[in-house]
Amino acid sequence: MPRARRSARRRAPALAACAALLGGPLAAGAAPEGPRQAAVAAAPEGPREAAATEPDIRLTLPWLLVQLVPSPELWIGSGEAHFGVRWQVTPLLYSFGMNRKLSPWRAFVVEPLTRHAGSLELFGSPEYIARPGAFGERWIFRGGVRAYFPLLHRGDYLSCSLGGSAIYARERLGASYEAGIYTLFGALGAQVTTTPTAALRSTTITLSIRYF
Repeated sequence: MPRARRSARRRAPALAACAALLGGPLAAGAAPEGPRQAAVAAAPEGPREAAATEPDIRLTLPWLLVQLVPSPELWIGSGEAHFGVRWQVTPLLYSFGMNRKLSPWRAFVVEPLTRHAGSLELFGSPEYIARPGAFGERWIFRGGVRAYFPLLHRGDYLSCSLGGSAIYARERLGASYEAGIYTLFGALGAQVTTTPTAALRSTTITLSIRYF
């Protein structure tokens, strides 16, 4: 019995390190490709602590290709309605809801939990509306700021967003305001954008689809 107890005591730190290593990415909100996490175990009789390391996030060709897939939307304005598509790009994001041991800054590539656990982002959003007119008049360009807030399970199950942007369309400038709600780790959501500027007055309902 004493020998069995000593053997179990020796295995305890190794088992704890393995458990922390496997659980680290889930606790820190890793992207589907998985940021790397390092787990450190203390002495057998002391407390155990996990040390998080910066995730290995970089632009890759597969990621760039899936970003070309747009989100469908319905544009409503001036007594008419037309279908369109929208793309999303995030040049810069600051997360205020992630692990404080990690850098809160992201550029272009953002893990789902880093965004939906609470963050503030700069975004660009080109849109194409299938309406009559010249090809150049069918495009809308937006650039602005959007804030995300978690609602359920740190934003994994449900989160929301509020934002504002400048809009350029048909050689005119205006302002837009938006609200959104998201689920499935932020992969699926709905956004409603309204533009009160008289010359560009419209409402857009977007089925937001994000690929990570």
